[in-house]
Amino acid sequence: MAKAKPLFRYHYQPHFPADFGYYDLRVPEVRAAQEKMAKQYGIEGFIYYHYWFGNGKMLLEKPLQDKLRSPENDLPFCICWANESWKGVWHGASHGKTLIEQSYPGDEDIELHFEYLLPAFTDTRYIKVDGKPVFNIYMPLQVPHVEAFISRFQKLAKAAGLPGIYFIASRCPIDWNPYEHGFSGVIGSEMSRLQLGKKRSHLYKKKVYAINTIKARIEKIANKKLFTYAQPAVVEYEKIIGQLITDKKFGFDYYPCLVPNWDNTPRAGTAGMVFQGSTPALFARHLKKAIQKIEELPAQRQFIFIKSWNEWAEGNYLEPDKKFGVAYLEEIKKQLC
Repeated sequence: MAKAKPLFRYHYQPHFPADFGYYDLRVPEVRAAQEKMAKQYGIEGFIYYHYWFGNGKMLLEKPLQDKLRSPENDLPFCICWANESWKGVWHGASHGKTLIEQSYPGDEDIELHFEYLLPAFTDTRYIKVDGKPVFNIYMPLQVPHVEAFISRFQKLAKAAGLPGIYFIASRCPIDWNPYEHGFSGVIGSEMSRLQLGKKRSHLYKKKVYAINTIKARIEKIANKKLFTYAQPAVVEYEKIIGQLITDKKFGFDYYPCLVPNWDNTPRAGTAGMVFQGSTPALFARHLKKAIQKIEELPAQRQFIFIKSWNEWAEGNYLEPDKKFGVAYLEEIKKQLC
């Protein structure tokens, strides 16, 4: 993050954290401060990414384990199984080499996985629907025979004294019916379906053309190449938020996913994507649409997911930064508290 640089005019980089500074999630005081701030502004729970690669292989598991050992941290929570292989491009590498492979070894692994999760599922702070722990599978279409996986988890849950698991899917096609695969609802994944490529706004294209014309003239005079012309994909936030929550209606639970901001150029450089011009006021408009989307659901199932609380390397966060402070959080408080 700190080494990030602006890649075009008016590009907001680097992003500097405000209240929390640079921190380590293994430090109990950090997690306690995060929960305190979240509750203060109307956030009702955290969803922890959980990396289970198969055969007990995990990464970044310590914050969740520490949460379970810290009853004083009373913010409700649930878990998302982020079942995706890790690739080098996510970490700024120029290649797509697989760093850690996601695997699905079979029934024995499913049982091992469930036993690992059971202490979380039975925690009094765990978010539940009708007594069923909410469990999000990030990429359900990647799970071989996902219906069998769901059925196995449900049997294990009932054997452990739970009424079942409340499965929620994400990263699935827009008309994918969760009921047909054992899920109870879906999180809107419109962002993952955006086909922007190098698409940019008309105004941005004009700016780039003018800048590149000037660069070309300077290079012609100098008789050597002096500049790089590669740019990240840039789209105006005001234009994109209308696409991030669908207007379609479904015969199943659809939970909107808000995106307050996005800029993964600290990781991906010119291969990244930028939602340019995000502001708290525009985020408030985004939030209002999400509230309208779920207001007809029963209160226990009125879920709105926000991506993300602290994904700083992708410029995708709610935590305060030096530019906006707590302004995004204030908009949540205004509408939900």
